[in-house]
Amino acid sequence: MPIAAAPLAAPSRIPAAAHGAGPVAELNPVLEGARHAATVSGLGYAGNVTPAEALALHQSGGALLIDVRTAEELKVVGRVEGARHLPWLIGERMERNVYFLDQLADLAARDEPVLLLCRSGKRSVAAARAATEAGYSLVFNVLEGFEGDRAIERANGWQQRGLPWVQG
Repeated sequence: MPIAAAPLAAPSRIPAAAHGAGPVAELNPVLEGARHAATVSGLGYAGNVTPAEALALHQSGGALLIDVRTAEELKVVGRVEGARHLPWLIGERMERNVYFLDQLADLAARDEPVLLLCRSGKRSVAAARAATEAGYSLVFNVLEGFEGDRAIERANGWQQRGLPWVQG
């Protein structure tokens, strides 16, 4: 079954201030801290959160979790239940999804907290920067990604940290 840019579950949309009519009234303290750190270090997007922080925000409805990996990765490697899917790269040649920003607009308002997850935390950074350049103010990267960095000995990433996920 192909996975499309649609909900895998039916999470409710994050309340936003009339979709662009002003900033979100109160931002979760974790996201506020990530924003501050991103500003200090000049990341070019709203900031980074750990996998555990992303899980808590996702489960509480404090942010929309979007998996930017390919449909094949979700099917073969696994996925976070309830996360939306919107691939950053597509096709056999792993080319940028030219519709990414248009599809993101269908999922989230420009002032909604969004968490982007990829395999290792690199594609999600590129997607977060592009979204920020397009006017999204609260797009965060999930550090370590879903599988983590295979080049280091220390276990990291959503799966390796034992956070909940489903196969296929």
